[in-house]
Amino acid sequence: MPFPLEGYPLAAAVSPRLQVVETTGSTNADLVAAAAADGEEWPHLSVLLTTDQRAGRGRLDRTWTTPPGTALAVSVLVRVPDVPAPARGWIPLVAGAAMTRAVMDQLRGTGHTAGLKWPNDVLLDGGKVSGILAEVVPGDPTAVVIGAGVNTRMSRADLPIETATSFAAAGLEVDDDRLLAEYLRALDEQLGALAFAHGDAAAAGILGELEALCTTIGSEVVVSLPDGTKLSGRAQRIDSEGRLVVADGDVETAVSAGDVVHVR
Repeated sequence: MPFPLEGYPLAAAVSPRLQVVETTGSTNADLVAAAAADGEEWPHLSVLLTTDQRAGRGRLDRTWTTPPGTALAVSVLVRVPDVPAPARGWIPLVAGAAMTRAVMDQLRGTGHTAGLKWPNDVLLDGGKVSGILAEVVPGDPTAVVIGAGVNTRMSRADLPIETATSFAAAGLEVDDDRLLAEYLRALDEQLGALAFAHGDAAAAGILGELEALCTTIGSEVVVSLPDGTKLSGRAQRIDSEGRLVVADGDVETAVSAGDVVHVR
């Protein structure tokens, strides 16, 4: 089915506007356009979601398509006028941590594990179950649309890449409404903390939260950088700007963007 017949009451109790569409090309593109055209109609924590997204987008302009009803595509508009501009780069990382917490909540008592791969991929038993993409609304740098795709009921045969997984592939049932509500609540709380701390992620508890969730820390990694080069080494920590610090011998490099592969 395209979406639960009973709707999303738990998530709707958190969001001031939750709009479900049966199908669309991209919830992020739709919400960015809607917020740019009529921002007053889309307050902080507004949501647009579907279980049939035909032209999903990710980092580095990647696109993908999933069978209808097998993945949750959700875009959230956050308004962050009280977060200093230099600190808004933390927003995608905060979203990744919030979704990781929401996935963990679904796994209680199952023996399965969830973690965060820097910068904001959510892992279920080591496979990617969710990815995040954040985009600024044109003309309003304090408004950001955060898109998340969650592989819910996708069969193993339908998974787009070998390193991906889904709740169904792991033999798990997922409560979409509770997952979404927990994600929204954690996202709002963490962004509020970042604003209260005037953009200081460490003081807000965000840096510590990320490092606690991040399975990349302590792993041997290969990072594909935007310029086409690769960096190998051990992921040491996340620095005060949200960058991943990778050590190759005595040389440490802070990475602000790149695709990370956990070697072990």
